Amino acid sequence: MSRQVSSVLPVTQEEKAIHGIRETFAFGSILVATPATVELEPEPIPPAWIVSGSPVARCKKIVRSHDRTSHIVIWDCTPGSFKWHYCMDEALIIISGEAIMTNEKGEERRFGPGDFGFFPAGTSCTWRITEHLRKIGVLKESLWRPLGLAVKAWHKLLRIAGVAGESPLMLALAVVALWSLR
Repeated sequence: MSRQVSSVLPVTQEEKAIHGIRETFAFGSILVATPATVELEPEPIPPAWIVSGSPVARCKKIVRSHDRTSHIVIWDCTPGSFKWHYCMDEALIIISGEAIMTNEKGEERRFGPGDFGFFPAGTSCTWRITEHLRKIGVLKESLWRPLGLAVKAWHKLLRIAGVAGESPLMLALAVVALWSLR
């Protein structure tokens, strides 16, 4: 782990209670990072996507969710223009630099430090990086809507039952055991 990204020791039960952090929060540890100084690794843009210039992209996956459906990345790119297709939902915050995004309707939007954007899975746009750009991206796999609603309902039931944060396998085994006793 680089010195720009550090993992804080697991918070205590008392701290969890004080801050309202559930037992399963981020595997019991907190991640702290300084996005402007995280060392990145090459992440080439597919050559067929490049429209003009020679943009060079780099990326570093910082953390992934326990269910592996979401992760956070730090990404940067040198000036140039390229098409981009989003295969996952992505929320981004620009840390430094400047870019012009043109959506599928031909509408342009300037992005600079502090700007936020959300790009649903399946959308495409063209980026023109005018000044070396660095961003934080929060990427999430899209779930089939009925499955997403079922997962949401399941989590609500767990909260109502007071067992949110417990192992789903252990909960399922307990339900089966109780069911067999009837």
